Amino acid sequence: MSNNNQQIREEITNQIISALESGSLPPWRKPWSSDRNCGMPKNVASGCLYSGVNPLLLQLASERHGFQSRHFGTFKQWQELGGKVMRRPSNVSQGKWGTKIVFCKPVKKQKNDDLGEQEETYFLLRTYTVFCVDQVEGEHLDYLRVGFTSDTRNSVSDAYEEADALIAATEADIRHGGNQAFYDLLEDYIQIPNRDQFSGSSYYETLFHELVHWTENRLNWDRNGNGYALGELIAEIGACYICSELNIPTNDENHHAYLDGWLRIMKQDSSFIFKASSQASKAADYIMSFSREPIEVAG
Repeated sequence: MSNNNQQIREEITNQIISALESGSLPPWRKPWSSDRNCGMPKNVASGCLYSGVNPLLLQLASERHGFQSRHFGTFKQWQELGGKVMRRPSNVSQGKWGTKIVFCKPVKKQKNDDLGEQEETYFLLRTYTVFCVDQVEGEHLDYLRVGFTSDTRNSVSDAYEEADALIAATEADIRHGGNQAFYDLLEDYIQIPNRDQFSGSSYYETLFHELVHWTENRLNWDRNGNGYALGELIAEIGACYICSELNIPTNDENHHAYLDGWLRIMKQDSSFIFKASSQASKAADYIMSFSREPIEVAG
């Protein structure tokens, strides 16, 4: 790994560690809102969702600055839409007004060794800066702001119907009963308690957690090192991504059992959160692809 890649990973990992240690919600758990301009962060130019570690970075920025909208774009993208990025407030440090996110570009390189010519793939990390619409002037952009319209996203009951349809469309083998929720990797089935044993929306969050595990064989997860902890963080983040898009509230207590372990590994391995968030995005996108309207994903 290049020194630049390592530095980027360490800086981002340290941001997430600081947020987790502060006692605030993990950045993959967004507060629930019915407003259509809330939810998983989207690029304003492409309309695609941000992926990998980027939704976490954008949520951290939203918490830090009080942003509400899900719509982000580069300085140039806002300029092309006729918007003007506001000047940095005096209480914000230089270089902290925009949010740095990461673009990961695969680079192929030929290598000669005892086995002959081999092709290796390296990943080049580059950062670029984006701004929330809450930082942009322009009345014509008000339709992207929270509170602009009384037209809301699906009600929770409608979201449950959409979730049920998505779950059925996956055709996963889901067995109800007992007091435990788990995915059996060898037998390829999900076991989950009956719905009436759950309160609120926790049934769906739990089931999507197990559905993310269900993608492991289908997407060939890479669990090298930190296998169990990595798998649980992938499922935790992936389930939150899906619930956010479907407008299903999440239970803020579900992550506590693993939090100390995840923090310990992040401090030792700056690639851990990158591996987890990248695989979580792929898993969530795979599951959502069974819906009638597949979600496009940006960088």
